[in-house]
Amino acid sequence: MHIRLEMTFAPMSVCNLIILCTTLCATFPSNVTTTISYAEFTNQTVPQYYGSDDNVHNDSFKNTSTPNKNTKTPKVTTILSLKTENLDDYTDKNLEKTILSRSRDENLSDLDCPPLGLESLRVDDSQLQASSFLRIGLGPHRGRLNIQSGLEDGDLHDGAWCAQYEDQNQWLELDAQRPTLFTGVILQGRNSIWSQDWVHTYKVQLSNDSLRWTACMNGTDEAVFEGNQDSETPVLALLPVPTVARYLRINPQSWFINGTICLRAEVLGCSLPEPNLREEESGSADDLDFRHHNYKEMRKFMKAVTEECPDITRMYSIGKSYTGLKLYVLEISDNPGQHELGEPEFRYVAGMHGNEALGRELLLNLMQYLCREYKNGRERVVRLVKETRIHLLPSMNPDGHEEAYSKGSELSGWALGRYSYEGIDMNHNFADLNNIMWDAQEKEKDKSKVSNHYIPIPEYYTSEDAFVAPETRAVISWMQDIPFVLSANLHGGEMVVTYPFDCTRHWIPQENTPTADDGFFRWLASVYASTNRAMANPERRICHYEDFQQHNNIINGADWHTLPGSMNDFSYLHTNCFEVTVELSCDKFPHASELPHEWENNKESLLLYMEQVHRGIKGVVRDKNTGAGIADAVIKVEDLDHDIRSALDGDYWRLLNPGQYKVTVHAEGYFPSVRRCYVGNEPRPTVYDFWLIKTPRQKLREILAKDKKVPKDLQLRLRTLRLRKLRVSTKAINHRRAQQQKSRTVQH
Repeated sequence: MHIRLEMTFAPMSVCNLIILCTTLCATFPSNVTTTISYAEFTNQTVPQYYGSDDNVHNDSFKNTSTPNKNTKTPKVTTILSLKTENLDDYTDKNLEKTILSRSRDENLSDLDCPPLGLESLRVDDSQLQASSFLRIGLGPHRGRLNIQSGLEDGDLHDGAWCAQYEDQNQWLELDAQRPTLFTGVILQGRNSIWSQDWVHTYKVQLSNDSLRWTACMNGTDEAVFEGNQDSETPVLALLPVPTVARYLRINPQSWFINGTICLRAEVLGCSLPEPNLREEESGSADDLDFRHHNYKEMRKFMKAVTEECPDITRMYSIGKSYTGLKLYVLEISDNPGQHELGEPEFRYVAGMHGNEALGRELLLNLMQYLCREYKNGRERVVRLVKETRIHLLPSMNPDGHEEAYSKGSELSGWALGRYSYEGIDMNHNFADLNNIMWDAQEKEKDKSKVSNHYIPIPEYYTSEDAFVAPETRAVISWMQDIPFVLSANLHGGEMVVTYPFDCTRHWIPQENTPTADDGFFRWLASVYASTNRAMANPERRICHYEDFQQHNNIINGADWHTLPGSMNDFSYLHTNCFEVTVELSCDKFPHASELPHEWENNKESLLLYMEQVHRGIKGVVRDKNTGAGIADAVIKVEDLDHDIRSALDGDYWRLLNPGQYKVTVHAEGYFPSVRRCYVGNEPRPTVYDFWLIKTPRQKLREILAKDKKVPKDLQLRLRTLRLRKLRVSTKAINHRRAQQQKSRTVQH
């Protein structure tokens, strides 16, 4: 039986109309298909369409009325189609909240239903079926938006669902597992370096039982949707009639002439509440600003946090992007704006790839969370803020993010916004110090004479012509200004934590290349991975084609793939800072509805990782006669071929695992000092100060210098000189770019 519902209402939004009509339909008998339409009066003659018992399953429509030419005819728009079978089971007072998140405008696009989760993996493999598939590596479970293929032709984990047969009877089916208001489909071609396959056009069918299927209609005709013209660009198609069903099929009609039927997809829909089904806890108990922020919104948000917590926050900029957007940092400390003796400096960096937006939003959430929990007196947060100087850079590549943000979370694809405005991948834009060190070690018979830390930037890197992004230059300068101890670089697109080295020796594509601090780096990576809810879930499926669970979700960066010029390696070899990369999620740019869940996945990991800055030993290196701190003193741990240096005031922090260590401290012009140091299992550092005595030669040099500065050792002088050159060239580039932009503005 098919019922046509005709009602006259005062003006109201389409969204509210859907809720009202859905509630009325709940009073109809079971097994009735209802089409809800609304009419707005126009001067055009538009036919009205009725249903009949005959078209419940074959989806044909017929015109059964002729409008009166002497009167205004209503323009009839079908806004919702649903079968009322058991409708009363899932219609309740929460329907409006569940189906529609916005109801302000009159457009159907305001049915703001989120992705059901093919890309984010909320949709399980068992929920995807297909008419056929070419082979197991191209099965229906691979038909997920943005899924990446393995590198080998015929890989077990390929980059799409591909049908075995090339005809118009093939389909990919999604079981939403509950009544769902389907609103749209996003389609993408096959990810492969070996072949090109995509679907040009397709149809959509819906069902409540997977046996009887209803075609998606566009007026009287079966709707045919535009698909792809290439493999990677996602294309959105909104259903003409948002429809309630449980199952949805994508039925390809035409495809690339030189390819075959292959696709990756995401489906948009709002799950309807079911009284007999207990709703899973979703979201977060923390009242934070869970949404995506563009550049202006991010800046406004950060300023709001500083206004809410002025005593513990400071907002500052470390430089500008190519287009002039500032790289904003929020500092959180009980004494913002100054380095406190003995207090370690910590940083989180996100958004190096502009389209990997989750890290950006997590850091904004973290700012707000630390601010509010500090005000609430939460002991853990208060201790962290008082004992640590925290720096949060949410967007290292704001130009890229603006580009990805303009398309939206599902339509930016895999790479749009990844690179800087100049097309630079900042993930390997830092100076390659690894090979400088390794080449020097191979040439020198006595490897102890080769520096293993504070390696200067190469000369070529400091020129104005060097292919170095302004964002990279800004971060390098930032590293010099603040004695960072620990950092993490937040990425997206996988779920794994990588640790240095990221670059292999001799340009081998993939090989485990550990640092001298491999044990501690593995600890750091494990701290984050083991406390991340998503990573630690033993039942989760792989994101793309690599199973990191067999490595406990951590891996040496070079053992994954070689990456010369990474920020992790540069940070370790050029400064004192230890840094890992966290791949946060399979979905680089998750929908805003996923953000509360992602915050809960990462909250404990973000906090616990920061607390690791307090492991190992720390102290101050002082002149025994004057008590003054000694800058740039070398702290050397026996059997660990990586040294660190003291900061400007003489304080140092050496990250170490529990154990006993022989530590030697020496500085230019001083006799070395040796101590046995013990590191316990407690999450706090052991304090060891070192008092150094000047050598007679140093005293003589200072007398001869007559109050002038005594030259530093050659390595420190070279390091300082190269940094100065880098800053000078950066200033010149920025000035030239500003003049060019000003000139273009005048011309326009």
